[in-house]
Amino acid sequence: MRDLMWSLVEDLYPICRSITGDGVRRTLDRIERDLPAPLLRSEVPTGTKVLDWTIPNEWNIRDASIADRDGDRVVDFNVSNLHVVSYSMPVRARMSREELLPHLHTLPNHPEWIPYRTSYYVEAWGFCLSQRALEALPDGDYEVNIDSTLAPGHLTYGELILPGEDPAEVVVSTHVCHPSLADDNLSSIAVATALARDLASRRRRYTYRFIFAPGTIGTIAWLARNREVVSRIRAGLTLTCLGDASPFTYKRTIGGTAEIDRAAAVALRDRGGAAQQVDFFPYGYDERQYNSPGFRAPIGSLMRGRHGQFPEYHTSGDDLAFVSAEHLA
Repeated sequence: MRDLMWSLVEDLYPICRSITGDGVRRTLDRIERDLPAPLLRSEVPTGTKVLDWTIPNEWNIRDASIADRDGDRVVDFNVSNLHVVSYSMPVRARMSREELLPHLHTLPNHPEWIPYRTSYYVEAWGFCLSQRALEALPDGDYEVNIDSTLAPGHLTYGELILPGEDPAEVVVSTHVCHPSLADDNLSSIAVATALARDLASRRRRYTYRFIFAPGTIGTIAWLARNREVVSRIRAGLTLTCLGDASPFTYKRTIGGTAEIDRAAAVALRDRGGAAQQVDFFPYGYDERQYNSPGFRAPIGSLMRGRHGQFPEYHTSGDDLAFVSAEHLA
């Protein structure tokens, strides 16, 4: 199982994912190869109202670069898909370094890393690069190209349901929208997939539902389309950042007294070590949607590295060297 998880992380790492688009579909295709049954896929059309949100245009990208006067690519999407701000509108222009600078993002405190940036709901474009690469750009003109499309399409998510003796459900949810970030969240996609394989071969008291959806908007879409399922949820977890070396952290449900909260407390106590538990707070991952008003699903969150609290978070530092098969296992 350890080799299966690591192979899945390696295969998914190069794919450019976002909250919509073919990158998500390719990701679900690869996950499905390791699952005990096909995923149930949902395609939610652009413009669909999901609670108080709306499904945006679908974004796909083929290529992007910044080329110098000699035609050499000084920033190349093919080298790292983090180089392009996710959801960048198409651009083809010649501009000076000064004109280009407002569209460039770096991490001065970590000059070798590329940041991860998005512009999902505002039409904009940009590139991300290391501070070192930015400092090496001389004055002069540059050819800027982002070969992307923003057009009516769909948001895609997948589910696997493992029936149990009881129709009450345990939900395991992971977000599948981030590009080449190994810990956030390829690690948890791999753990969820391995867990599904394991549970498929066991006698199950409860029904288990695995949800692979784009973060925030994907889970909102799922909630909007599955109100009747929410009432059957007995317990659940969002999984995130499970491949790094940090000790486990469990984030409680909004009430803090759900069965999953008590179960997690026992599991972490029995495991020993430096594991900790924290109260619910309205930042992080999809546990906030599941715990939102009108739903209050008893779903906590299990993680190692915590949201925004490790230097590699949302940077190219979150690469394959940052995670390990040992921690996934």
